Amino acid sequence: MKLVIMIPCLNEEKTLSLVLETIPKEIPGIDTIDVLVIDDGSTDQTVAVAKQLGVKHFIHHARNRGLALSLREGIRGALELKADILVLTDGDNQYPQERIPDLIRPILDGAADTVIADRQVRTIEHFSPMKKFLQKFGTGVLNAAAGTSIPDSTSGFRAYSREAATKLNLIGKFNFAMETTLQAAQKRMNIATIPITTNPKTRESRLFKSSWEHVRKSAVALINAYIMYKPFMVFMTLGIILLIGGLVPFVHFLYLTLTTGNAFGAHHLQSLIIGGVLLTGSFFSFTLGIIANLIRINRILIEDVLEELRRERYGMLVEETIDDQ
Repeated sequence: MKLVIMIPCLNEEKTLSLVLETIPKEIPGIDTIDVLVIDDGSTDQTVAVAKQLGVKHFIHHARNRGLALSLREGIRGALELKADILVLTDGDNQYPQERIPDLIRPILDGAADTVIADRQVRTIEHFSPMKKFLQKFGTGVLNAAAGTSIPDSTSGFRAYSREAATKLNLIGKFNFAMETTLQAAQKRMNIATIPITTNPKTRESRLFKSSWEHVRKSAVALINAYIMYKPFMVFMTLGIILLIGGLVPFVHFLYLTLTTGNAFGAHHLQSLIIGGVLLTGSFFSFTLGIIANLIRINRILIEDVLEELRRERYGMLVEETIDDQ
């Protein structure tokens, strides 16, 4: 059983040693532990520090390409290294590496495909009340979309089985945690969580400059995810809202016609025009819902093909068993 620990890094020369030195050297049930550093355009001595501490596997970016792309290439690199279990952690020493055995235990026991560490955000001292609220709110929205009950959806301390990693298709540029969680839920993977306590803060986050930037990017990512994974529900809901709004002026017009016999009073014509516009928007929304749902089905079929190609590439062909009758 082989474990590959992926560490995306951008100028982490001051903290990477803390991460590497606390990674367990032996884990029950694991025969080999490899570390894969994804150098995302570092301009300091990050790579040199990693090599000094025995890291042998690297993915290099000539310039910064972002955490989501780094994770995508890290998963591919880990699968090429024949990983049975993949662990994602950070180079800033936010997460307790000594908890890696606990993180992968549900996968080793066959109880989960994906494990997400719960940072217990409410207990993190350097998180502001606003950030804690936003984390809780965002997690609630994600759980509603994915049909899950994950306590910390934005945690970057995660473990994936080889099977789960093969099924992931990351396309977003921001908030990989949300995207991988949604995909895991949509593909019916079993998701487990374990509570952890994070290490003291070592630097400011580089993913966003302010909480409001985080909110904006997360909102866009959530909307994209809803449209991608539940397009029929999104467009049909919008269509129904527009349909009801468009019918109101016409129902009001009909009521006045039947009760007063004179429905052509002030502002009624404008209301009917607005209602007509809303009804037209409702029709387009229903049409888009049907088309988007067909595209979703096509995407699922393409993902199945990609999964089979990955299985062939990484030597994961399923063996057939023939029972003698």
